[in-house]
Amino acid sequence: MTCLLDTHFVVWLTRKSGRLRNYPWLRLYEPWGVSAVSLLEIQLLSEAGRISLSNPRFMETLMTDPRFEIDEVSVVALIQRSLELHWTRDPFDRLIAAHSRLRRVPLCSVDTVILANHKLLLPELR
Repeated sequence: MTCLLDTHFVVWLTRKSGRLRNYPWLRLYEPWGVSAVSLLEIQLLSEAGRISLSNPRFMETLMTDPRFEIDEVSVVALIQRSLELHWTRDPFDRLIAAHSRLRRVPLCSVDTVILANHKLLLPELR
């Protein structure tokens, strides 16, 4: 795993979003790491009606797609790292940034709070 994707990128990649044109270098980092936290966030966004999952087996499809590596980490270690991140109140952002720190891999995100505060980002995002 050469980078960890924020949830936005997971959704954009699985939907082949036009937004990806702004990130032509992203393919250099395949296979992409995905936190299990993003899987939960995607499910909650779908349940809240903020995104639509046209594939009822979305999670299974994502988990078997060779472009993605679902990275499992200890929940206790993840929570311990997230307690150190006082710059965000978004629980998903906090856990994903903590996952990046825990694994010591750069995070790929477009979130302005993450970009301003997280020290471990892909060089193209700086």
